[in-house]
Amino acid sequence: MNSILEYKNLSVTYPGGVEALKNVNFKINKGEFIVIVGLSGAGKSTLLRATNRLVNPTGGKVLFNNKNVTEANKKELRNIRSDIGMIFQSFNLSKRSSVFRNVMAGRASHLPTWRNILGIYPEEDKDIIFNSLDRVNILEKAFARADELSGGQQQRVGIARALAQEPQLMLADEPVASLDPPTSHMVMKDLQNINRELGITVIVNLHFIDLAKEYGERIIGLNKGEVVYDGPAASADRATFEMIYGRSLTAEEEIGRDSSGI
Repeated sequence: MNSILEYKNLSVTYPGGVEALKNVNFKINKGEFIVIVGLSGAGKSTLLRATNRLVNPTGGKVLFNNKNVTEANKKELRNIRSDIGMIFQSFNLSKRSSVFRNVMAGRASHLPTWRNILGIYPEEDKDIIFNSLDRVNILEKAFARADELSGGQQQRVGIARALAQEPQLMLADEPVASLDPPTSHMVMKDLQNINRELGITVIVNLHFIDLAKEYGERIIGLNKGEVVYDGPAASADRATFEMIYGRSLTAEEEIGRDSSGI
């Protein structure tokens, strides 16, 4: 299979000397569904944010479609980011704007600035927005204000916004951390369907191991900024996760168990 993403000796040290990532090395193939697991502070969010350079690496490199993200200039980075969708834990929506306008933000890099300022969009771009909302089953909320939606609905708007970019890669940073278990499953199924039906490569950071096992094809385990596990989700058992976490599991970390009946 062809790789879409490669981390080569990737390191990130924050001001103050905190080493968030230490010489991370692995490849991701096109069309994979990857789940990254680890404790808070293990480096999961830093890894995703270094992928599209929301965080600047301090060592090594990230290659996306064989393009060096780490050394890209502003124009090159803008082009790279247009192919990478990002979904945030806190939804990152404009709460006072409509769902439609929030999702249209995913088309911003495809349109001239004047269209975004005036809110005048081509019909084909409107169709992409409506199709993206329909794919995550929230089309009926297209003209509601974002702050009128539940947390699960807001996260689906975030997924639709990323999908509207028509990306090759989708990054989801703890997308279900603030959601209840049934809603978490709905969001994870949306991401799984996007991966399977559209062939978009998906990388999801998760804290809950049952969700990781149920939806991930491959699991990457991080501990203190280092990769300590890389293998099929089907091969990861309780002992695997305890090795990744470096301790026994808590009930909260297994919150996905027996809650998929939706």
